[in-house]
Amino acid sequence: QVQLVESGGGLVQAGGSLRLSCAASGSTFSFLRFGWHRQSPGKQRELVASFIRGVPDYEESVKGRFTISRHGTKNTVYLQMNSLKPEDTAIYYCKAQHEISRRVYWGQGTQVTVAS
Repeated sequence: QVQLVESGGGLVQAGGSLRLSCAASGSTFSFLRFGWHRQSPGKQRELVASFIRGVPDYEESVKGRFTISRHGTKNTVYLQMNSLKPEDTAIYYCKAQHEISRRVYWGQGTQVTVAS
């Protein structure tokens, strides 16, 4: 059973930065395909960053501001968020899909609030 634990959310002023972390356990890290999603009140959950064939890919509104990365030895995936805007306010979720079983796992979410 894969477990994902996010951390790093909080309250920040517009223009500030935060780094989210997603620590994975319960599976070989290299078998997991990761993505970061977010959900704002009244909106559907959306994908903001992921790896496609190992290459980072981003939702249009975060391109140039967010960076997804993974640290294999720490079994952790990060989302560095710079130049934050009030519209980035959301609960951010880490998602992992096992490459072999195709099962999908979600973290508990971490709140990001950007004040104007």
